[in-house]
Amino acid sequence: MHRERSRYGLLASALGAIVLAISVFLPWYGVSLTPAGIALVQQVGDNLAAQFGNATLQADVGGLHADLAGLAGQQVVALSAHQALKDMNIVLLVLAGLALLDALIPLARSASPLPDGAGASLVLLGSVATLCVLYRMIVPPTPPGGVIALSLREGAWLALLGSVTMLVAGLWPLLAPRGAARSGDLEASTQGVWTNLSGWTPES
Repeated sequence: MHRERSRYGLLASALGAIVLAISVFLPWYGVSLTPAGIALVQQVGDNLAAQFGNATLQADVGGLHADLAGLAGQQVVALSAHQALKDMNIVLLVLAGLALLDALIPLARSASPLPDGAGASLVLLGSVATLCVLYRMIVPPTPPGGVIALSLREGAWLALLGSVTMLVAGLWPLLAPRGAARSGDLEASTQGVWTNLSGWTPES
């Protein structure tokens, strides 16, 4: 049972690493214009029309103001971690790759029992990945000036799911022997209580 639980934990960690790597290329943030951003775009359009355009162009630009105002708060584009997080996305891919190797190499030894320390570094890799993802979920890379606003998309949540799976499943093989020991202690304790109550022992 110890071997099966260890292999299941490593397999779950490998799946979590794959999810984390895929999530880097999925939309993490939805980009929307704020009222300040709409006002800035309108001001730039008015200035350009006044300097380089004729009366017709200025009238057309003025008519676009109402359409631009309706875009406030609406998502206009989505950004992946690969696009928005220039350094963090590389870190996440490296962590996912290391975790995948650390999980798959012991699993490839199908003919031999897993060593006690198999997948031990998955806990560290999963912890670092979880902290990185949580940081960029709480503190998104919003440019200064309040021109645009970012909202979380499915890629960020999948990255969190994958990194947490790496962390929790990495603990699974380490916790299995303790769980087995506790189960044995509980069985021995129950047998001892029954012996004291009945005066009967299995040998008798």
